[in-house]
Amino acid sequence: MVLFPNAKINIGLNILRKRADGYHDLETLFYPVGLKDALEFAENGKNVVHFNSSGIELDIPPEQNIILKAYRLLQEKHTLPGLDIHLHKVIPNGAGLGGGSSDAAFFLKSLNEHFGLEISPDKLKHLAGKLGADCSFFLENTPCYATGRGEILTPVDVILKGYHLLLVKPPFGVDTKIAYSAVVPRTFTLDFKEIITGPVTGWQDKIKNDFEPFVFAKYPELGVIKGRLTEMGALYVSMSGSGSSVYALFSQEPSLNKTGFPPGTYFWQEELI
Repeated sequence: MVLFPNAKINIGLNILRKRADGYHDLETLFYPVGLKDALEFAENGKNVVHFNSSGIELDIPPEQNIILKAYRLLQEKHTLPGLDIHLHKVIPNGAGLGGGSSDAAFFLKSLNEHFGLEISPDKLKHLAGKLGADCSFFLENTPCYATGRGEILTPVDVILKGYHLLLVKPPFGVDTKIAYSAVVPRTFTLDFKEIITGPVTGWQDKIKNDFEPFVFAKYPELGVIKGRLTEMGALYVSMSGSGSSVYALFSQEPSLNKTGFPPGTYFWQEELI
């Protein structure tokens, strides 16, 4: 079985308050994009799981990978066969693109279907939420207004078909825990849902990412990237999630000149569908 878990971008990210459980309440729009990993699994006839990877190097031991955490989570209540699992990593790590969460969500959903586990959508969403706040989004994989920790999802009619996305990820990641520890909650006085369902041309001055002030101060290169994308004529530019990727939306396919971007920067372009 071969799966192609895709990335997402955050359109806006408002940190509303810190909760008693240590997490933060937020609001954002999750939007799926075409950048994808490849994930393959096959039964091996043994009572063991083998995991290996290629592509972008993973910076954690295999047993700590979220894909194996997803397998163990299902194994608590269901009988699963031994599997050989291979992940070809394309979505950059530490980028705010949800790559790991997407891998886990696609894996959970596929195991449920492939082995007839009959886990209900609500239960599967609950399990995904244990693995990551944005993990349940990838089960449906359609534009969603997200609240709570990011697990309360409401589908919204935000269509970016025909817009051109340019995604830029510098040669470093941002630690999500550090970003959250430094972010300052604020009151967002505008109607976020109303703005995001309006024209993209009205987003830049109203839709912000609350992580940007801290992350940009710590990594000035990100401010340079955002400024460079703005100079290229983007309609909207923002950091995704807690970073480190910065993306831009254009009405037409941009001509990419890599001059002015940090050495070793990763680029991804697509026309959204």
